[in-house]
Amino acid sequence: MVDDYLARLPADQREALQRLRLQLRQLLPGAIETISYGMPAFKIGGRAVVWFAGWKAHCSIYPLTDTFLATHAESLQGYRRTRGSLHFAPHAPLPEVLIEELVRARLSDLEREETSRG
Repeated sequence: MVDDYLARLPADQREALQRLRLQLRQLLPGAIETISYGMPAFKIGGRAVVWFAGWKAHCSIYPLTDTFLATHAESLQGYRRTRGSLHFAPHAPLPEVLIEELVRARLSDLEREETSRG
């Protein structure tokens, strides 16, 4: 399913998102790859940890939380974003360390949510 999604993208986006996908696989070794909300996603325990997508003018990674924005404001300068996503150009991928921090923050958020429910 994810392979089919990537195959439909222009070559530059496909290559950029495939690199991102490989990094996410390393960061989330137990995660299941799927399509969620029409985008590739990695899920753990049935819950989506991160999504990524290729759009007409950019690539994106989701979610971008207010907490992450606040704690990484300096690192995020120069990147476009929406309320819940971080945009990047295929020729200028996100730094690996920033992706690692985003995934770590997301896992921490999910763990806090799980703890507050239980």
